[in-house]
Amino acid sequence: MDDQLLAIARAAKGFMPDDEGLALHEAALAASLVVGGPMLEIGTYCGKSGVYLGAAARAASTVLFTVDHHRGSEENQSGWEHHDLEVVDPRTNRMDTLPFFRSTIEAADLEDAVVAIVGYSLPVARAWATPVSFLFIDGGHALDVAMADYEHWAKNVKAGGTLAIHDVFEHEADGGQAPFKVWQRAVADGYEPIAAVGSLRTLRR
Repeated sequence: MDDQLLAIARAAKGFMPDDEGLALHEAALAASLVVGGPMLEIGTYCGKSGVYLGAAARAASTVLFTVDHHRGSEENQSGWEHHDLEVVDPRTNRMDTLPFFRSTIEAADLEDAVVAIVGYSLPVARAWATPVSFLFIDGGHALDVAMADYEHWAKNVKAGGTLAIHDVFEHEADGGQAPFKVWQRAVADGYEPIAAVGSLRTLRR
């Protein structure tokens, strides 16, 4: 990633440290170049990870589709640790991260490489039929939500493609366990662990 894109990614709202973002970028780029096909992200938020992935998509001459209803996950709501009043629409008093995402991707000049799908994950998944080289799961972190994202989307990863899961913490003292349980499920289903950088885990189908 060039310095300008990295600066935009760093400035965007989100929860991804530099080392994890750069690892995400490298894993997505490698998967797309080797396997071919678009990339897919579940959980857009304000576009921080979209810049890392969008830069990879452009470098690989493909596109990133990113799916989110933009109303915030459970852990983003009022009263929770990751709630941010700045992303609350004062007209409706509901979260709306879509304007922040659009601003981030516009600033990064990645509008031709990043396609937003605004909607809830499962209805979109039921209509999705395109194989992908890279899937990044970083949506809601409640166990039923995270597992449903895996069950509905992972089947679209091409053989040899890569599945990435964020916020994977093996020990409960370090963070929520739902993404770790999804990672365990993926391994049990035959995905081969590739790497771990911070809380980011990558696996090969």
